[in-house]
Amino acid sequence: MTPWTVASETGPLTDVLVCPPTHFRWLPTNSIARRTLAEARQAPTAAQVAAQHAELVAALEQGGARVHTLTPEPHLPYMVYTRDSVVVTHRGPVLCQLERRERRGEYAGLIDFHAGRFWRKSSAGTLEGGDIHIIRPGLAVVGASGGRTDMAGAEQFADWLRSEGWEVRIEPFDEHFLHLDVLFCMAAPGLAVACHDVLDPAFLGWLGQHGIRTIPVPYAAAMTLGCNILSLGRDRVISARESTGLNAALRAEGLTVLDPALSLFTLGGGGPHCLTCPLSRDDQDAIP
Repeated sequence: MTPWTVASETGPLTDVLVCPPTHFRWLPTNSIARRTLAEARQAPTAAQVAAQHAELVAALEQGGARVHTLTPEPHLPYMVYTRDSVVVTHRGPVLCQLERRERRGEYAGLIDFHAGRFWRKSSAGTLEGGDIHIIRPGLAVVGASGGRTDMAGAEQFADWLRSEGWEVRIEPFDEHFLHLDVLFCMAAPGLAVACHDVLDPAFLGWLGQHGIRTIPVPYAAAMTLGCNILSLGRDRVISARESTGLNAALRAEGLTVLDPALSLFTLGGGGPHCLTCPLSRDDQDAIP
């Protein structure tokens, strides 16, 4: 059986999977990256990208996580966003079904890494890890934009968790926003960051019913990956250095914020949450 299990977004992170950005470059696969390319920004050098990724890895290690790495492949520049191809659940890894043809080949490296040991494999529609939030043991939300994750993929994944006794909400949203983690991420047990300008008030109400407060993030900040954070557990979080307003709000909540510079990745459509795939968490601390 696989050693990897994750039952929350906020338990202390012990193991995490990343991919070195050796071949990373901006691709027009999402609205954020298309805007970046339309602005004719100067493409980053390999050294600049590597330096920012090294800051992320250092923050993960500072937070106490063992960092595991995939072997990057030249034809898969977005392998660096390890969140999407596999999501690890309380029963082990689930192999996702990526929507963009430029990313579909990523499955091969993940099958090798996990030695083919998956709890489930997505086979209905499309399913991507950036839309899946294992909020705490027994509670999850799956975004379904109809783009990167469609309703068939979301329902199949939700049914697997529901058969385990979990409550799972499927949250529709506009595919302009790529993944749900562009609009919502957990920061700590009982605390999330959320784009109130975009998210359905019914979803925010559902969070409140489950004892989850939200720090509002405006639309403009969300579109620069301002909501896209990674909880390390024990009141620590990784958030991009450029998200100054949110980082101040997180610190005001008593959280320790590790803030690597990640602008070159957020311009491509992914922040700390996208760049990391949690493999194992100590989930006993995940319930407020």
